[in-house]
Amino acid sequence: MTGCIVGWAHTPFGRLDGESVESLVVKAASGALADAGIEAKDVDEIVLGHFNAGFSPQDFTASLVLQASPDLRFKRALRVENACATGSAAVHLGLRSLTAKAARIVLVVGVEQMTTTPGPEIGKNLLKASYVREEADIEGGFAGIFGQIAGLYFQRWGDQSDALAMIAAKNHKNGVGNPYAQLRKDLGYEFCRNVSEKNPFVAGPLKRTDCSLVSDGAAAVVLADVETALRLKKAIAFRATAHVQDFLPMSKRDILKFEGCSVAWQRALSDAGIALGDLSLVETHDCFTVAELIEYEAMGLVPEGQGARAIKEGWTQKDGRLPVNPSGGLKAKGHPIGATGVSMHALCAMQLAGTAGDIQVRDAKLAGIFNMGGAAVANYVSLLERIK
Repeated sequence: MTGCIVGWAHTPFGRLDGESVESLVVKAASGALADAGIEAKDVDEIVLGHFNAGFSPQDFTASLVLQASPDLRFKRALRVENACATGSAAVHLGLRSLTAKAARIVLVVGVEQMTTTPGPEIGKNLLKASYVREEADIEGGFAGIFGQIAGLYFQRWGDQSDALAMIAAKNHKNGVGNPYAQLRKDLGYEFCRNVSEKNPFVAGPLKRTDCSLVSDGAAAVVLADVETALRLKKAIAFRATAHVQDFLPMSKRDILKFEGCSVAWQRALSDAGIALGDLSLVETHDCFTVAELIEYEAMGLVPEGQGARAIKEGWTQKDGRLPVNPSGGLKAKGHPIGATGVSMHALCAMQLAGTAGDIQVRDAKLAGIFNMGGAAVANYVSLLERIK
C-alpha cells in the first residue's frame, strides 16, 4: 500500500455562474480538510491538477490553494497537467511523495472552469490535448477525433450504435442519483439511440448523447501515509497504481486497441495481486461512449471487438457483475478536465466508505479507476480498498 485517502470533497459539476477557479479550489480544499479532520498546518504538500490550456486567464494557479487557509502559507505547492488525466496525475504525484517519505499528508485538488469560454475557443483548447501537427484539422475538434475512432471501430467490428446508446442511457440513469452530477436526468435508450433535433449527430457516428459535457467544478482528496491514516477516522488505501504514457500521434498506434489503457490495467492488477473480477466497481473515462466501449476490452472485461457484449448483457449496469460508472461517469456527471480524475478518486472512496448515497454499489470492497488524457495517451489506473 502506497498511501490512503483520508478525506474528500466535491463541488457540483456544471455551469457554475458566480464561481471562479479560485473559489472552486478553496471550497474543495477546505471541504476535504474538514472531512479528514486535519488542520491545514499539518499538510506537508499541495498538488493542484489544472489543465487550463486557455480556459482561465490565470495560468499560475498552484498557490490559489493557499487561499483556503493562512496555515497553508509556505507549504510547498505545485500544479500538474496531463490533459484529461490531470486529476489522476495530481493524485499519483501526491502518492509518490508519501512513498518517498517526503510527506505524511498531501492535499490534492483538481479544478477546471470551462463554461465561461466561448464555444469555438473551447474546441481549440481541447484540441491542445491531441497531436496538433496531424490532428488539429480533423473536423469536429476533439469530438471529431473520437468520431473518427468510432467510425473506424464500426468499420472493423460492425455498427455499434445500439451499444453506444445503451452506454449513454446507463450512465444517465446512474447520474440521476449523483448529487454532484451536471445532468441528473434519465434520458432513456430510445432518446440516446435516435437522431433528433435535441440529439443530432456531432461527429461521425457520435450523437450529442455520446459526448461528455463542458463543465465547471472541483474535487479534492487528502492523502496520508498508512501509519498516519490508521490514526484517523477513515482510510481508503491504494492497493496499486499504474501510469502508462503512449505515443501522442494516433498515426503511431492502433487507435482501436487503447494499448496504454490495457498495460496500465495489467500492471495495476498484477501489483495488487487481484483479478478484474475481484473489483466491486469501476469508474472509467467515458469522455465519449465509444471510449467506454473500447475500455471494456482494454481492461480485459471482454475480448477485442466484443465491447458491446458487456453492455448488452448487463454486466456493467449498477447491479451487474462489474458496475461501470455508477456515478454517471463523465457523460452525466460532467468533465471539468482538471477535476475529473480527483472526482473519480473521491467518488470511489465514498463507495468504499459506504457513504455514496443513491449511487452506492452494494457491499463495495474494491474499486478500480481509469482516467485517460487524450486518445488513450496518458493512462492512469488506481485500485482502492477500505482498511478503516
